[in-house]
Amino acid sequence: MDWFAAPDYWLSRLLVQRLLAALYLIGFLAAAGQFRALIGADGMLPVPRFTARVPFRRSPGLFHLHYSDRFFAAGAWSGAALAAAVAAGLGDAVPLWTSILLWAVLWTLYLSIVNVGQTWYSFGWESLLLEAGFLAAFLGDADTAPPTLVLWLMRWLAFRVEFGAGLIKLRGDSCWRDLTCLQYHHETQPMPGPLSWFFHHLPAPLHRVEAAVNHFVQLVVPVGLLLPQPVASGAACAVIATQLWLVASGNFAWLNWLTIALALAAVEPARLGLPVHARAYPGTPVWYEVLVIALTAAVLVLSYWPVRNMISRGQAMNR
Repeated sequence: MDWFAAPDYWLSRLLVQRLLAALYLIGFLAAAGQFRALIGADGMLPVPRFTARVPFRRSPGLFHLHYSDRFFAAGAWSGAALAAAVAAGLGDAVPLWTSILLWAVLWTLYLSIVNVGQTWYSFGWESLLLEAGFLAAFLGDADTAPPTLVLWLMRWLAFRVEFGAGLIKLRGDSCWRDLTCLQYHHETQPMPGPLSWFFHHLPAPLHRVEAAVNHFVQLVVPVGLLLPQPVASGAACAVIATQLWLVASGNFAWLNWLTIALALAAVEPARLGLPVHARAYPGTPVWYEVLVIALTAAVLVLSYWPVRNMISRGQAMNR
């Protein structure tokens, strides 16, 4: 199918997958280093106590089937090793079906951790990593042209992240409406970074500009992600620039880097003047085309719930 493949996006696909694999690596390393104190058998919120009261269907994962601290550590370190290998290019060195399987293993392992992580894993970047990582499994490998539909699904996810964040700011606190939030944000955010002190002491008028630009980038620019090129590439670059500003000014774990990865799916390298030429690919397997079409249909149906939350006056964070 000519419409199915987007060979011009091979570099975008490579960057998206490598960045997501690196974020998986960080997530698994963090879990391996901290789980005993947080959710281990003798931790603050022990996994065995959680699985005893929460059924598998509400929180599916490997640790509902069996749990021990040693088994959890094995899962976390195995995930870290696999994520490192995929970040180094393993997913492009194996057949297409194997590449999909590798990403599926990463997703399953991390889903298992998140679904028993309780309070410690209730943040939006955890569920976002899982959704982005799930989509990345269907982006293909070096011998397969990136599928247009999956690139659009990533654009759709980036739109939901940005637009939803913009809406909840307007609904959540009047300081976003009167453009004064940034006078306090850099000082009071949960995890300030090394440069946060300097951002906090910017002139008050510049803080108002920051807030206004934030509204523009989160409520107007995301629409551009869903438009044809070159608008989509321009919108993606605006999102990426804003996320890098946030990385410099504070610490939101990997939320900003995740958003950058999703925005990269909307960038057509040639639009930025990069000397990137479409590669020659063999024909796309029929089973892969069917799988991607089924995935797209499923995501569109499942999008009903997050969209309903996003447009609701009672919008809830991380839904």
